[in-house]
Amino acid sequence: MSQPASILARSDDRALVHALQEGHPAAKVELFERYVRHVERILARVLGHDPELADILHEVFVRSLSAIDTLEDAGALQGWLTGIAVLTAREHIRRRIRGRWLRFFAPADLPDVEDAAPDAEGREALRATYRVLDRLASDDRVAFALRHIEGLELRDVAAACNVSLNTIKRRLARAERRFSALAAREPSLRAWSERGARWKRA
Repeated sequence: MSQPASILARSDDRALVHALQEGHPAAKVELFERYVRHVERILARVLGHDPELADILHEVFVRSLSAIDTLEDAGALQGWLTGIAVLTAREHIRRRIRGRWLRFFAPADLPDVEDAAPDAEGREALRATYRVLDRLASDDRVAFALRHIEGLELRDVAAACNVSLNTIKRRLARAERRFSALAAREPSLRAWSERGARWKRA
């Protein structure tokens, strides 16, 4: 017997996960509605604007539904979804690099990102940030974006990337060195660096 959508909408994540694992059709809709903005934001932070963002977003939820039976801690649904989003984004970055079709877009096209940089200086800095990120290794880029753009705590970044805290610290240190070296060639980022902005939430 299906659970009414109204009940699921009022439920916590544990109840939602249970409903998903039991195969209730309304649970799939509730999962998407509850977490689509979160997953979209994570993808946008890591990828910047991407013409395939809608397809990647869809892929994250397809993977999540296929793997929902493997989620042991129902209370950790959001972090688990973040990890799937990160894995999917990383695979896409690697395909994109192999395909040699990196593209740069104005930050106004980024979901939920444009509000963080309303002025011309901020928009240019955000565009420059993603130009630089496109030159980082995929694992380093993901770590940097989650830490310094999305603002996750170190342990949450490590969990999302499914690596140890020490590993994520090494990736971040490498990414920050590389980012700083490349950012020094970008006038808008160089100016922010001199003011101590540290690239956090441009």
